[in-house]
Amino acid sequence: MNTTITVIKAVWYFIKCEIPELMSNWRLIPRLLMALYTYAFYQVTTWFMAMPEPTTAQAGFVATIVGAGAGFFGLYVGSGKVNTSKDNSK
Repeated sequence: MNTTITVIKAVWYFIKCEIPELMSNWRLIPRLLMALYTYAFYQVTTWFMAMPEPTTAQAGFVATIVGAGAGFFGLYVGSGKVNTSKDNSK
């Protein structure tokens, strides 16, 4: 019984502390969002280029998707590790 409790505590510690730290250090969520945006960008671009005569609304849609890339990239670059220490000696 005591071994089971120790295992449960170790697994809970791993889930509670190690997984969030790993995700933060490797920046998995921002990288996933950038990968999904890259896929959407590629699909929209190939769809638009395959059209014989695109309309103004379709061109606006593509411009919106491409323009959103700047925002996503800015969020990705600005989402570095947050420094939580209160060291003001620098």
